[in-house]
Amino acid sequence: MVALVMVLGLHGISNFSFAADTHPEQTVTTVAPDKEGEEPKEEHKGGFDAKETILGHVKDAHDWHLFSIGEMHVTIPLPVIIYNPARGTSVFSSSKFHHGHEAYEGYRLVNAHYLEEKGLDPAKYLDGKIIAVDANDNPTGEQIYDFSMTKNITSMIIAAILLVVLMLNVAKTYKIRGAKQAPKGFQSLIEPVIIFMRDEVVRPNIPGKHAERYTPFILTIFFFILINNLLGLLPGSANVTGNLAVTAALAIISFIATMLATNKHFWGHIFNPPVPFGVKFILAPVELIGVFTKPISLMIRLFANILAGHIIILSIISLVFIFGSLNKVAGYGFLPITVLFNIVMMMLELLVAFIQAFIFANLTAVFIGQSMEGAHDDAAHH
Repeated sequence: MVALVMVLGLHGISNFSFAADTHPEQTVTTVAPDKEGEEPKEEHKGGFDAKETILGHVKDAHDWHLFSIGEMHVTIPLPVIIYNPARGTSVFSSSKFHHGHEAYEGYRLVNAHYLEEKGLDPAKYLDGKIIAVDANDNPTGEQIYDFSMTKNITSMIIAAILLVVLMLNVAKTYKIRGAKQAPKGFQSLIEPVIIFMRDEVVRPNIPGKHAERYTPFILTIFFFILINNLLGLLPGSANVTGNLAVTAALAIISFIATMLATNKHFWGHIFNPPVPFGVKFILAPVELIGVFTKPISLMIRLFANILAGHIIILSIISLVFIFGSLNKVAGYGFLPITVLFNIVMMMLELLVAFIQAFIFANLTAVFIGQSMEGAHDDAAHH
């Protein structure tokens, strides 16, 4: 319990550090009027922007910001891999962009400063996207393909390696000690989870012999999402499962597995539902739409729950700097309350990490089982 509180506290400190170093303080400078009769103008410099801080923490990036101490920023640059049909492939470190302040080899990392400087449309040139530029640092409009190792991709690779290493270690233990021996060490932690997922998730939803075939697939989905959810709670981590592209990819994999398990009975029920003839024309399109809305619901549910948790935590932390910009005493006075709320929210997020991984795996098993309609006899069905 002490270790858990320490980890959650470190995560809070990391978030405080990130917010503080992004916009340390708010200053208002009064500018004298240029002409007589004009009102003085106020310039806001260095003000705390909660929206920019929160979105900067949860979005993907081409470098991995771990933490900051004063003016020292600990960042891991990641490989940038760009394929340009006209110029070929370019591979270099993201540090060459100098956090989006410079172009390199005809490519530029778009950020708010660059958009403002060039007067570009933010809807067309997305923040954090790499574009091709000319010698004057203006967009060329060339079509490029970005295969860079971003923060989310790197975190997913780390999660996949952890998953393979942990499961191979458990499998090796079974091979050495045998399946009839009492579990030991890490094996004793994983075995109840595997048995629970097999007996309470896969077998009740996927009929007959098909359950054993799909058990590894469901377990892989569960542990991969769980590991990414847990890694997202660590200080300086990536928000992988809170990224819509990641959850969309997982939903597509689930959808493909569901479609591969379908049979003629399933499609017969979709296009020829057992209802009166006149109602078939109404119900058939609804059933067909339901086939595609199921993976969409998986995608949005996982994305929204994980992202919302991160945003709530960062919003609570931002209150310290918002109050601090008004009055330093108020900022320090609100600090203990924020730390307490942060620890409570992190414990809730720890629970959500397990729940969301379970829900995604369970619904995938349900959808696969539903697609096997008519694959088992009446006795098995009852």
